[in-house]
Amino acid sequence: MLCLLVGVLSGFAAAFFLVSLEWATDCRNEHPWLLFLLPLGGLLIGYFYHKYDSEISKGNNLILETYENPGSKLAFKLAPSIFFSTLITHLFGGSAGREGTAVQMSTAIADQFSNKFSLTTNERKTLLIIGISAGFAAVFGTPLAGAVFALELLYFSKISLKSIVPALFTAYVAHYTVYYLGVEHTQYTIHSIPEIKATHLIWMAITAVIFGIAARLFSRTTHFLSNQFCKHIKNPIFRPVLGGIILVGLFQFSLFSKYMGLGIPVIQEAFVTQSSSFDFMLKIAFTALTLGCGFKGGEVTPLFFIGATLGSALSGIIPIPIAILAAVGFVALFAGATHTPVASTLMAMELFGWEIGILAAIGCFVAYLFSGRIGIYSSQVVGGIKIRLYELLGL
Repeated sequence: MLCLLVGVLSGFAAAFFLVSLEWATDCRNEHPWLLFLLPLGGLLIGYFYHKYDSEISKGNNLILETYENPGSKLAFKLAPSIFFSTLITHLFGGSAGREGTAVQMSTAIADQFSNKFSLTTNERKTLLIIGISAGFAAVFGTPLAGAVFALELLYFSKISLKSIVPALFTAYVAHYTVYYLGVEHTQYTIHSIPEIKATHLIWMAITAVIFGIAARLFSRTTHFLSNQFCKHIKNPIFRPVLGGIILVGLFQFSLFSKYMGLGIPVIQEAFVTQSSSFDFMLKIAFTALTLGCGFKGGEVTPLFFIGATLGSALSGIIPIPIAILAAVGFVALFAGATHTPVASTLMAMELFGWEIGILAAIGCFVAYLFSGRIGIYSSQVVGGIKIRLYELLGL
C-alpha cells in the first residue's frame, strides 16, 4: 500500500516537474534575454536556502546522511524548494540536470509517511530507498535501473534483500504513472548494434579508462569550485550571484550557448555526428561552475552529455561505431561519478536495447574502477571491490 502511494505521488510530481522543465527550457530559448537574469535567480536561490533552511541545501547528500543516521524526517519543503530552484536555474540558463531534483522530491514525499505509519528504523530506510527509486525511474523512464540505483547508491552490500522488491515495485508504479499521464521521455536512438567481436571488448575497456578519468575530473572540479566559493565568499547568498555573473559573461560567446541547461540536442547529435573534443570539457566546466556556486539541479544529465560527447569525439580514433561509443559513454560517466556500475549497465539496456549489455557492462565497470574514491555525492558511503582494490594498491 505504501509503495503504491509513494509510486503514484512520485510519478505525479516527476511528471509535473518534467513538463515544467520543458516549459522553462522553451521559454529560455524563445527569450534569450532571460540569461541576464541569472544573477538575480542566484540571489533568490541563495537567499531562500540561507534564510529558511540551509540544511536542505545539501540536496542528495542530505538524503544519504539521513539514511546512514536516521533522525528527524526530511522536511517536506525539500520538495518545493528544489523544484522551484531548479526551474530558476534552467529558466535563466544555468548548466544543470534533473535527476537530483526528482529524487529529492520523491524522497521528501516518501519520508512524510514515516511517522504516520510508525515505521521502525529499518523500515524507514526502506522508505528512503523506494523514494529514491521512484524519483529516478519516473524522471528517466528506467524503472529497473531506478530500483538498482537506489540500492547501489546506498552501498548495495549493506542493504537488506527485503528492500529490493519494494524498490522495484515502487519504481515501476512511478514510471507507469508518468507514462499514463502522457509525459514523454527523451529518446536516444541506436539503429543497429554490430556483431560484437573480441577487439570491440578490448577497445571498449581502453575507452572506459578515459571515461573513468573524465568522471573523476567532473567530481573533483565540482567539489573544488564549491569549496572555493565557500572559502572566498562567506555569505552564501552571494555565491550564486557571483557565479551567475561569471556564467552570463561566458555565455555571451555564442560558441558556449549550447552548454546551457540540459543540452539534450547536443546529446542526441553526438549519436550521429562526431562531437568536438572540447564539448565534454566545457560541459564539465559550466556544470561545475553552476552547481559549485550554489545553483540547483541534478548532475546526471550533464554526465550523460559529457559521456556521450566524449565517446562521440573518440570515435575518430576508436574503431567502434559512433552511436555505440556515445551510448556507452552516456552511462559510463554516470557509473563512475556515482559509483553505480550495475544500475548504469541496466540503464543502458533499458534505453538503448538489451543487445548493448556486454559493451555497457565493460564500459561502466571499468569507468567505475578508474573514477577514484570520491564521486559527485560527498556523503556517499563507498565500498565494494573498488575500495578494496585501491587499498591493496595503496591508492
